[in-house]
Amino acid sequence: MTDPITREATPEKSPATRESRGESLSEIAASMPGRPPSRWVWLRSGVKHLILVAAGFGMLYPLLWMLASSFKPNDLIFREPGLIPSALDLSNYASGWTALLHPFSHYLLNSAIIVLGAVLGNLISCAMAAYAFARLNFRFRGLWFAIMLISIMLPIHVIIVPQYVLFSELGWINTFLPLVVPKFLATDAFFVFLMVQFFRGIPRELDEAARIDGAGHGRIFFQVMLPLSLPALATTAIFTFIWTWNDFFSQLIFLTQPDNYTVPIALNTFVDSTGQSSWGALFAMSIVSLIPVFFVFLFGQKYLVKGIATTGIK
Repeated sequence: MTDPITREATPEKSPATRESRGESLSEIAASMPGRPPSRWVWLRSGVKHLILVAAGFGMLYPLLWMLASSFKPNDLIFREPGLIPSALDLSNYASGWTALLHPFSHYLLNSAIIVLGAVLGNLISCAMAAYAFARLNFRFRGLWFAIMLISIMLPIHVIIVPQYVLFSELGWINTFLPLVVPKFLATDAFFVFLMVQFFRGIPRELDEAARIDGAGHGRIFFQVMLPLSLPALATTAIFTFIWTWNDFFSQLIFLTQPDNYTVPIALNTFVDSTGQSSWGALFAMSIVSLIPVFFVFLFGQKYLVKGIATTGIK
């Protein structure tokens, strides 16, 4: 227990001392016992929350408008820009599901196959490459690491033509292979760099203890590093899922047959260059395509935040 005499002898910091340390008068008044926060503190807090709510609504408005438009008839979508429709039309979802050559579930399945392959490929190959850069000593390691970082700066438009020529010679055009196989070769340098930063934060004493027990690099990687790297692995999986699911350019280049179309390409077929686009069905299927992304982010956001915070990427 604290001695009452000692407690009384310990002086509280005076407002003048706290003001000299840079604390504002409103913060000093709010923290002093027995004094309620001033009106200025409440006003400033209310204004901040109001600005945050307005900014959040501004960012969500396009999504809310698309959701509301998916329940409107086509002739009212652009005539009524509000979020509350005057007439509901639930047929947009039914007509959009069967409007194309195949049911929309066919394109969802194609996207799911590509996303599953891309996620597995990045988790395996990027983790192995990151372990090599973070823990192994080999010649020109710094040079190869710099080359890997430089590859992040290359836009996809620079490498898409050589890739198309290579995959065409291999006979992979109109298949899922060009979109899946490169993921097993650690071609996404961003995730390699992310995992390298995470592996460097794991104490090397764990590696040394495992080597004393007779473990090699394989056991250290699978039994020590990977179990401790769950946030980085989850971040890689979530980003890979979202980027691959929403990828339109690469899938449009390599997939030209309707049987192999994915969700982004299928949504693009709703847009008619003659101006007779089925906007209601397009918005309805767009909402359907956002549901997997929403749930992946909803259940993985804590791992996503933790993975980014612990890798030093700000």
